[in-house]
Order: sequence, then structure tokens, then C-alpha cells
Amino acid sequence: MATGKPLSIHDGDLLNESSLYRSILGGLQYLTHTRPDINFVVNKLSQFIKAPTTVHWSAVKRVLRYLNGTIDCGLHIKYSEHLDITGFSDADWACCPDDRKFVAAYCVYLGDTLVSWSSRKQVIVS
Repeated sequence: MATGKPLSIHDGDLLNESSLYRSILGGLQYLTHTRPDINFVVNKLSQFIKAPTTVHWSAVKRVLRYLNGTIDCGLHIKYSEHLDITGFSDADWACCPDDRKFVAAYCVYLGDTLVSWSSRKQVIVS
């Protein structure tokens, strides 16, 4: 995703035909199983699936260009003699301008292989 202003439901004009947006986003969701580097942006773009705009469509095209340029990247299981477990975590507080919820994420490596990861948006319990 482009850095700077986060995507919002109020950005841009509504797309006339949103079926292509939904179709491509469905394919991108499937691709996240082997390309966790696009998890965040695909999740974010999925939040606008009900009423996508021209700005959201531009973001989808940006992801497709990124994938075209990084075609050889993805999850690879590697042999390693050192099976150290390493974990990383991060949080983005109130990053969504629409609902002010935060996103927390983590990833765990066994040696050089990514074995577990998660990215979740805050859930408010009433």
C-alpha cells in the first residue's frame, strides 16, 4: 500500500461495475496463503467490497503491479540445522480513519521458515 493517507470509505467515486473488483479481490485472498506480504492490504481492500471506489480500484491495481514485480517471492520451506524459534509483533494504534480501531500482528519463524502469522483488527466487546 502507498504510505501516507490511509484508505477510507469516503475516498474517490463509486465504481460503476464492481464485479471485477470483487473477483480480483477473491483471487488475492486465495493468494495470501503463500504470499503473507499482501495480507494487510488485501484485508484492508476487502473492507470496501460493498461499495468500492476509484481510489480502492487504484490500490488493487497497485497490488497487482507489486505481485508482477515480485513473482519469485513467497513462502518457502527451507532446511535449517538451527531450529531457533523467533517471533516478531507490531501494532498500529487507531490506524483506520473510519472506526479508529487498531491492528495487531505477529509472525513466528522456525529457523528461516515462517510457520505462523496473524494480523487482526481490534474487536470491541459490548
